[in-house]
Amino acid sequence: MTRFAPLLIALLPLAAQAEGTDRGKYLTTIMGCTDCHTPGHFLGQPDMSRFLGGSDVGFEIPGLGTFYGPNLTPDATGLAGWTEAEIATAIRTGVRPDGSHLAPAMPWMGYAALTDEDALAIAGYLKSLPPVANDVPGPFGAGEPTGGFVMKVVAP
Repeated sequence: MTRFAPLLIALLPLAAQAEGTDRGKYLTTIMGCTDCHTPGHFLGQPDMSRFLGGSDVGFEIPGLGTFYGPNLTPDATGLAGWTEAEIATAIRTGVRPDGSHLAPAMPWMGYAALTDEDALAIAGYLKSLPPVANDVPGPFGAGEPTGGFVMKVVAP
């Protein structure tokens, strides 16, 4: 055993955390999280200074209302009060910590098969982001004015 072994052993959890965070970053990228959760994305000019800080474009679902992609950063207007386990559960089940359901535009059914490791890697990555103060509007009931840009989902 070398004299550096205790240091290496002490650093292993940090290395595992960095690996998980890198995996979480990769997964949020390929899963398209920035599309619905970064301001300006749907307008062709994503504001990377507010990366994953919540959308400024709503999704109108006829008969249900209009929903804005929420802030996914660890700010009080985002996920600051959520644990990583709660984030992972919401990603895979569509259910918030308080038992309410995420907006119907959230494609959680496509993420339901994520492994625990992958869902927690995403949650860890989201918790590692710089906080962005952005309390997104809504949700709005069917027919309620939003005062903002809205994309309407039209059934086939």
